[in-house]
Amino acid sequence: MKPSRINNKQGRKVNQLIKATCCNYQHRNCLLRDNDEARPCPQLLSRSLFCKWFLDAVLPADKVLHEEIMKVGILKKCCVCGQPFRAVSNRAKYCERCQTLERRKHEAERLRKRRKSEARNSPVRI
Repeated sequence: MKPSRINNKQGRKVNQLIKATCCNYQHRNCLLRDNDEARPCPQLLSRSLFCKWFLDAVLPADKVLHEEIMKVGILKKCCVCGQPFRAVSNRAKYCERCQTLERRKHEAERLRKRRKSEARNSPVRI
């Protein structure tokens, strides 16, 4: 799967990920490209993703960033908290935590309306 272009925010996360977890990164140099002379890591210099080692071994360590860049799963933002979450269907609007809270709110509102309409429609006792 071809990666999408990365923006500045994703680029900063990519650079942090390389520096923290890439086994070929050493003192701003890439050991895979090292042929008797030090060569800088190409991922740190550009905003495009072309290092196969990074794409296959390093990027999957950060699942959210991996899904954003590679478009692996369908990520949506929660309407309540704004956190990205994996959508189970195309109608999903909330993450798992907010889904429970919103369901309770809607259930309470539905019962309130039902009680109000039942009180209005009940016969008056004398």
